[in-house]
Amino acid sequence: MIVIARRLAPLITAALLVGAPALAQDKGAGDRTQAGQLLFNNACRTCHTVKEGDNRLGPSLHAIVGRKAGQLANYGYSSAMKGADIVWDKATLDRFIASPDQVVPGNSMKPFGGLASAEDRATIIAYLESGGGH
Repeated sequence: MIVIARRLAPLITAALLVGAPALAQDKGAGDRTQAGQLLFNNACRTCHTVKEGDNRLGPSLHAIVGRKAGQLANYGYSSAMKGADIVWDKATLDRFIASPDQVVPGNSMKPFGGLASAEDRATIIAYLESGGGH
């Protein structure tokens, strides 16, 4: 029995080592989603939600990645946003969150002037891509 245990020990150790990064990634993804939700709540939630159809002062950001700007049927966008010929991908969202007025001059995002931290913007965008943690 001890001989079998000694032979299995390296296999068990190898299996644990191979599985550990996956566990760490899962925890990291959860931590990032939680961080994204916190950043979203602090920077965006005053006007936006991630719940489908739940428009407030700003439109719902549910499924924003891949959507054309100014196109939700049940929201009254500014003429600047309606006329913006952009699709919200990660790069465009990053630029817009950094400085809305540079990407869509005349937008109605006042008083939000932008979020300087590239890391915070990336975390918010990852949160939006994840469906808002749903």
